[in-house]
Amino acid sequence: MAGLLSLAAAPAFAVMAMLSGLSGEAPAMLCSTTHGAWQITGMATMYGLMALFHASPWLRLISHRRSRI
Repeated sequence: MAGLLSLAAAPAFAVMAMLSGLSGEAPAMLCSTTHGAWQITGMATMYGLMALFHASPWLRLISHRRSRI
């Protein structure tokens, strides 16, 4: 059951990134006190990064299936 739950995180975050990107809202600053050259802005960017970070179970599943072939 835990394996299936780990596979649910990346698609859920990807859908949330898509929905928040299509909503057309103004990007919110995650950390408005920093004045660096590169700042992560917007919920779509945050959800996209979360989907990327949670993609490892999918990559592991794909690599195991390819090794069986």
